[in-house]
Amino acid sequence: MTKKVIVDASPLIGLALVEGLIWLPQLFGQVFVPESVKQEVLPGKSAPGEQALAHAFDSGWLTVWYESITPCLDIDLDAGETDCINIALSSPENYLLIMDERAGRAVAKEYQLQVVGTAAVIGQAKKQGLISSARATFEILHRSDFRISATVINKILASVGE
Repeated sequence: MTKKVIVDASPLIGLALVEGLIWLPQLFGQVFVPESVKQEVLPGKSAPGEQALAHAFDSGWLTVWYESITPCLDIDLDAGETDCINIALSSPENYLLIMDERAGRAVAKEYQLQVVGTAAVIGQAKKQGLISSARATFEILHRSDFRISATVINKILASVGE
C-alpha cells in the first residue's frame, strides 16, 4: 500500500517560498493536511507563499483531511502538529509525515512514525531531477529567514552529491 502523506504548515510554507510546492504531487501524489494546518497556511493576510498555497488547494492535489481526527494522545504541540500526528497514529505503517518542528518530530519518532522534513523533500526533488541544485534552494530558504540547521543541510547536500 502506498503511504498517505500528511504535511504540517512549516514545510508547506518553506516549499512555497522556493516555488517547490509543485514537487509534492510529483514526489508523493495526493497530499493531505488537517483543517488546522490549512487555517495556519492560509490566514488571509497575503503572507509570502500564501497565493501559491491557495493554488495548491485549488488544484486538488493538496487536500484537507476528510475524516474525523481521533485524539490518540494529548501533547503540548500546536494544533497542526497534533492533528498530523493523531492522523498518522490511526495507522502508523500507512502514513508519512512531513514536519519540521523539532518537538513534533520527536513525538512522531517516539511513536515510531515515519517523518521527514523540508530538507528531505528538497533532497528528493534533487534526486528525482525536479531541481538542478539543492544548494541553491537552501540558499533561497536561508535568505527568506526560513531556518534549517547547517548539519541537516550538509547531510542532504552530501546525499545528493553537492
